Amino acid sequence: MPLFWDLILRFTLGGGQRRFTRFVALASLLGMMVGVAALITVLSVMNGFGGELHQRLLTVTPDMVLEPATPSDEILSELLTVATEQSAVIAATPFHQGTALLRRGGQSRGIQLLGAPESGLRDVIDLDSHITFGDLQALEREPFSVILGADLARLLHVRPGDNVDILLPRLTVSPLGVFPKSRSLQVVGTFAVGAPPDAQLAYVAEATARKLLGLAGTQGIQLRLSDRELAPQVSAAIQPQVGESTKIRDWRSSQGSLFAAIKMEKITVGILLTSVILVAAFNLISTLTMSVTEKRGDIAILQVLGLPAKKLLMLFLGHGLLLAVLGISLGTIAGVALATTISDLSLWIEHTFGLVLFDPAVYYIGGLPSTLLWGDVAAVVAVAFVLSLLASVYPAWRAAKVPPAEVLNYV
Repeated sequence: MPLFWDLILRFTLGGGQRRFTRFVALASLLGMMVGVAALITVLSVMNGFGGELHQRLLTVTPDMVLEPATPSDEILSELLTVATEQSAVIAATPFHQGTALLRRGGQSRGIQLLGAPESGLRDVIDLDSHITFGDLQALEREPFSVILGADLARLLHVRPGDNVDILLPRLTVSPLGVFPKSRSLQVVGTFAVGAPPDAQLAYVAEATARKLLGLAGTQGIQLRLSDRELAPQVSAAIQPQVGESTKIRDWRSSQGSLFAAIKMEKITVGILLTSVILVAAFNLISTLTMSVTEKRGDIAILQVLGLPAKKLLMLFLGHGLLLAVLGISLGTIAGVALATTISDLSLWIEHTFGLVLFDPAVYYIGGLPSTLLWGDVAAVVAVAFVLSLLASVYPAWRAAKVPPAEVLNYV
């Protein structure tokens, strides 16, 4: 082994250090390991939560919506033709949406009522895969039928086969006075995506929506793209063809702020947990400073034997970085192992101790999802290494400035 690396290993792993110095070195190594492992695990859990919300919320959210200022059958047909000409559009359908009030007995809930053809509910928003009871064909077979979110049905105490009253933002004039228009709808199914839409949305056939909402509400074309990240390019291609009177919205306008907040929260938590690594880096400064103080005699002898100050600086930099690399390596292994098993671990804790860590009725997500991204792992390792390098500079510089004549005078 070259002398330079032999000296680094002796200074780091040798038995000539005092017990307290070795204890501080072990503490800095463990601190670095815990900080790296915790940061990798927490970032993976936040990735898991973000991915779950992304998948569930966007499942019943169209990638893009075209809303004409004055909707009519001719205009909607033209918009549908323009949309289907885009190569990135894999499905498009008309829709009619509005707000309403559902009432059953003494319970009432405000909802978003959306009507669309069966093909649109299946291909554009993929509702068919989330039906828990009934089927989409029932909307076309049964006049004035509705599919409710599972939480909405539970809050209204209705089951498939029951009837529910809907109050619409339209007025009916009669000899007895002016009343909101109401209608009885038959519940033919329920759906569940495990997100807030379960308590907010109700779906009907397109013909039913036209009869219920009339000219009220919003009409337009909803699109499903081959890749929802292509929404800005598709919007830029469609806008000149449909004119400024047609409003174009995509999933970012409805859910983008939520995902931006999740991303900002991930960055904030990452910065806060980096403080754990920073504390370990301060411990590394203490360890190296104590090591330099203990080895002043050895440093002086090495200088007398001809070791240049530059080599001495690199020697103690290597001494500090070896401790840091050991801690970072162990922390990375522990963090990756914990991030890939924490979902199963949380389920095991729930089953073993009879606890409910995450109640789906409250959080919509049961268990502890985790998604390990190697980019996050690389970023954590890089930050930990840079902080360790910066922490090693000052003690190494102090070692290079030790005056050998003064030190050897007292040996």
